[in-house]
Amino acid sequence: MSLTAKDLNEEIKAMKQAKELIANPRNRQAGDKAAQIAEAQKLLARQEAHKEANPFETARQQFFEAADKLGLDDGMREILSVPQRELSVNFPVRMDDGRIRVFTGYRIHHNNARGPVKGGLRYHPAVSMDEVRALAMWMTWKCAVVNIPYGGAKGGVVVDATTLSIGELERLTRRFTTEISILIGPETDIPAPDVATNPQMMAWIMDTYSMHHGHNITSVVTGKPLSAGGSLGRVDATGRGVSITAREALKHLGMTLEGSRVVVQGFGNVGSVSARLLHEMGCKVVAVSDVFGGIYNPDGLNIPALLQYQKTSPNRAVGGFPGSEVIDNSELLTLPCDVLVPAALENQLTGNNADRIQAKVIIEAANGPTTPEADKIFQERGIFLVPDILANAGGVTVSYFEWVQDRQAFFWSETDINQRLEDIMVNSFAAVRDLAVSYDVDMRIAANMLAISRVAEATRVRGVYP
Repeated sequence: MSLTAKDLNEEIKAMKQAKELIANPRNRQAGDKAAQIAEAQKLLARQEAHKEANPFETARQQFFEAADKLGLDDGMREILSVPQRELSVNFPVRMDDGRIRVFTGYRIHHNNARGPVKGGLRYHPAVSMDEVRALAMWMTWKCAVVNIPYGGAKGGVVVDATTLSIGELERLTRRFTTEISILIGPETDIPAPDVATNPQMMAWIMDTYSMHHGHNITSVVTGKPLSAGGSLGRVDATGRGVSITAREALKHLGMTLEGSRVVVQGFGNVGSVSARLLHEMGCKVVAVSDVFGGIYNPDGLNIPALLQYQKTSPNRAVGGFPGSEVIDNSELLTLPCDVLVPAALENQLTGNNADRIQAKVIIEAANGPTTPEADKIFQERGIFLVPDILANAGGVTVSYFEWVQDRQAFFWSETDINQRLEDIMVNSFAAVRDLAVSYDVDMRIAANMLAISRVAEATRVRGVYP
């Protein structure tokens, strides 16, 4: 069921009233208030349990917290607290053995006040409408915080891509492209790779969309191979942005980059590139993990050798790398380190493990890895956290560069691209840091405040049609 802004605001109001009822000492002493207090406690308990598991609850809680700091009016809250469009599709795909399977997919637009919407497509068994809603909202703020002219979108298919052949993945991707073609386009909605999708799949999307229109339209999607209109620097872009923000965070805190101990959860594209670049900067990467488990060496892992090892290991797993010991993902998060880089999925840092996190700095390479409860604990403990909408914005920034290059049919050098990315990430980090200091808030609230204020201003200037 799709939630309206009115529903969300009424729920927030109910939670606030429940908290006030419980907090008032007079109510706790009054016998006739016992039943009301019990119901309020149940309501809050249900909300906390739901919030911990629901990324959209996390996203909207973050939004309302920043909106309160900004003094955003009720009308603007209603506009920005819910997605503009939600498309759910069920589509058939012929499998290699001739069977027909039906898959479910989503494409959601959160807001397009600042330009065409932008956001990745993921293939994962846990994809849900609420997850995609949250990711679309975060994409709106992410594009705004680095000040590129996009709104936010996201999409996905409920599928375990590892169980499909290349032919099945191509047919699934092309059919899903056809289903969402009523939304996507180079001036309306530009998809990109995300979890379990890659440049080849983006090429299939571009080709399918182009076939429907009778001519090549390379700017309909980003993250493509170079031979199909892709951009230099795109593969490393998200991890490069993560490493830049980690460097700037350590500099801000007066910590040295050389020898800083780094733990990376998730060794896919983003995590592996982040680890490699931080290693090149002089950091000591002591632990990494993938879906199969993690490896640890307190003296530091040889990241270039690990990347070579991964190319030939079964399932490209990091396990078994010489000179390392096995560790599971939950243990990895709580290892002693200077910098923790969660680069996997949502809800990894929660109220259940936040007290045991030993990192001094957290750089959110994944989207939504930290729940609001964990956020509060980190703030109380003085852990410096760079939020996802800033830390991993390198990917969408270079996607923007790719889109611009495709539109102009004029391509830049990798040196130019990396320098432009460096400038944007450094300036964006500084803008968020200065706002955090000015308002005495943490980096997440400051990043959301900056992004939301930019989107709200664009919405205000454009007005409400008709």
